[in-house]
Amino acid sequence: MWPGGGSWPTCVGSVTAALLVAAVVLRFFIPSVWSSGNKRQAATAGGTAGARLPDGSLGWPLIGETLAFILSAYSPRPESFVEKRSLLFGKVFKSHLWGSPAVVSSDPEVSRAVLQADASALVPWYPRSLMELMGQSSILVLGGGLQRRVHGLAGAFFKSPQLKAQVTADMQRRVGRAMDAWSRSPESNGRGAPAAVRVQDEAKKIVFEILVRALIGLEEGHEMQYLRQQFQEFIAGLISLPVKLPGTQLYRSLMAKKRMTKLIKKIIQEKRMKRITEGGENLHGTHPRDMIDVLLGNGSDELTDELISDNMIDFMIPAEDSVPVLITLAIKYLSECPPALQQLEEENMELKRWKLGAGEILEWTDYMSLTFTQHVITETLRLGNIINGIMRKAVRDVEVRGHLIPKGWRVLVYFRGVHLDAAVHDDPHTFNPWRWKERADVVMSGGGFTPFGGGQRLCPGLDLARLEASIFLHHMVTNFRWVAEEDTVVNFPTVRLKRGMPIAVTRRT
Repeated sequence: MWPGGGSWPTCVGSVTAALLVAAVVLRFFIPSVWSSGNKRQAATAGGTAGARLPDGSLGWPLIGETLAFILSAYSPRPESFVEKRSLLFGKVFKSHLWGSPAVVSSDPEVSRAVLQADASALVPWYPRSLMELMGQSSILVLGGGLQRRVHGLAGAFFKSPQLKAQVTADMQRRVGRAMDAWSRSPESNGRGAPAAVRVQDEAKKIVFEILVRALIGLEEGHEMQYLRQQFQEFIAGLISLPVKLPGTQLYRSLMAKKRMTKLIKKIIQEKRMKRITEGGENLHGTHPRDMIDVLLGNGSDELTDELISDNMIDFMIPAEDSVPVLITLAIKYLSECPPALQQLEEENMELKRWKLGAGEILEWTDYMSLTFTQHVITETLRLGNIINGIMRKAVRDVEVRGHLIPKGWRVLVYFRGVHLDAAVHDDPHTFNPWRWKERADVVMSGGGFTPFGGGQRLCPGLDLARLEASIFLHHMVTNFRWVAEEDTVVNFPTVRLKRGMPIAVTRRT
C-alpha cells in the first residue's frame, strides 16, 4: 500500500521528525542515488516512437519530490500532491519519488491501461523492506506462468461456493461470539448499558482467524494464538528501514516470519503425508478444505514448500490492513450519515425477518444479495481508499496511451486521485452510497473504480472481502445500536483509524 494521508501532526516537532525519518528512509530505499544524472537524461533519450514523456518536475537532487509527497500524506487532503501537479501538468505527469524518476497517473483510462499492460514490461515494485520480508517466491513479485498459476488457483478457490459457505459459517459464529462478549462486558454489566468497543481491533481478531483457517486449515487454539503473535511482529516490518541488524524492526520481523514458516511447513508436510497414505487427498470428489490443499492438489513441482509457505503468509496480510479497515471505515461513514445507516438497517432487518419466518439460516448468497449493503461497501472502498495506489517498474521503454515510461522508471497508479476526482465522481468527498444505484457499470468499466487493482494482479480475494464486510455489517445493524466517538483516518504508511474507531454499543431489544 502506498502513502496517502491523514491529519496534520499536532506540533511542528512532529513534522520535523517526520521529515528527518523520511530523509533516512530515502537513504536506505534508494538502490542507486540518481545514478549521476543518468535517469534525468533518460527523459530525453530514445524511447518508443510517437510516445512522449509527460510534463512535470523531478524536484530536488537526490530527494526529488518525495518529501512533498510525504507532507501531503500527513495533511487533511493527502491527494493534494497529485491534485496540484495535475492542475499544472495534467493527470499524467512526471515526478521523482522514493529514489526514482516516476510517471504518476490519476487518469482513469491511463491507470486502467497500466494495470492491464504487458506484465513482462511493467513489473511490480515495492520498498526494499517489504521485498526482504516477502521473498522472491511471493505472488506479489512472481512473474510469468508461475504467477498466473498461483493467482489462478487462489482466485478460483476464493470464489468457490464451498469456501464462501465455510467463511460465512465461521464469520457468523465468531461475530456472534464477539457480540455476546460485548453484551457481557463490564461496561454493559449484563443490564443493557452501553459497552465500549474498538471496531478495528475486533474486526482484526475475527478476520484473521477466519482467513488463517481458509488458508492453512488451522483451528482455534494455542497454535492460532502463536501464529497471530508472530504475524503481528512480522507485519510491523513491512514498511521499515531495510536494515537487518539484530534489534532492528526488520530483523525482528524476519525472525517472526522464520517461526511462522516453520509452523506452516509442518502443516504442509502433514498434508503431503496424508495424501500419500490415503492415496491422494481430494481425489475422490471431495473439495479442498484450504488453500494449501489447492496448491498441493495442483501437483506442480514448482509449487515447493517454500513457495507455498511464503504465499500463505502473504495472503494473511489482508486480515490486518484490508478487510478490517474496510469494516471499520464502513462503521465510521455510516455513523456520520444517518440516512444511509437507516436504509442499511431496514434492508438487513427485512432479510433477517424473512429468513426467520421461513425457518432458514442465512447463507452467503443472502448477504451478497443485499443491494444497498453492497453500495455501502463500494462507496466505503471508493472514499476510504484502503489501497491508495500501486507502483510498477518499466523493464523497457513502454508506451501507455501516448505517454512514454522510460526503461528503469516507475509508474505510480494513484487510485485515490481517480476515486476523489470530481470529473469522475460527483461531490467525491461525500459518502453517498446511492451514487452506485445507476452509474456503477459505467464508472467501473471506465477505470473510475479500482480499489482491488486490476489486470493479471487483480486481488483474488475481492469477493471474500465483500462477503466478510457484509456479514459483519448485517449482524451489527440487526443486533446493536451504537454511538461513535470522534476518530480520524490515518493514511501513512497504511490506512487505519487513529483510535481504532471506538463506539458505545447497546443490544437491540
